[in-house]
Amino acid sequence: MYYQQSCAAKGKPGNMGRPMLIRSKERAAVNIYRTDNSYELLVFAPGRIKEHFHINVAGRELRVSYTPPEGFPRPEWVLREYSRGGFVRSFTLDGSIHVEGITARYEDGVLYVSLPFAAEQQGTGRAIAIA
Repeated sequence: MYYQQSCAAKGKPGNMGRPMLIRSKERAAVNIYRTDNSYELLVFAPGRIKEHFHINVAGRELRVSYTPPEGFPRPEWVLREYSRGGFVRSFTLDGSIHVEGITARYEDGVLYVSLPFAAEQQGTGRAIAIA
């Protein structure tokens, strides 16, 4: 599985014209680790509603997104260090992932996505239900 790190994740300052606080609100943090049987993807998204997450596989791309519900309150913030807004994260899957075996669950503010290994296969695409 391949993913692109942001400049901040690599320890480089990135675009200094943009404050780090704004960049941190644009997407959910993701950790990925490998087990003997799978890649485990953890999307840190506290305060979200499980039914508003969307996980899809199209070809070799895994896409994890969140769309906030309509009518979501938008107060006039005095200080804002955290956002419950929408985001989209995309990951390129290699041939070792069994697309039909991908599972997901949302628990304690973390979306857990399990990407099991399989023999080389042709993935067409599918939506993943969140338990």
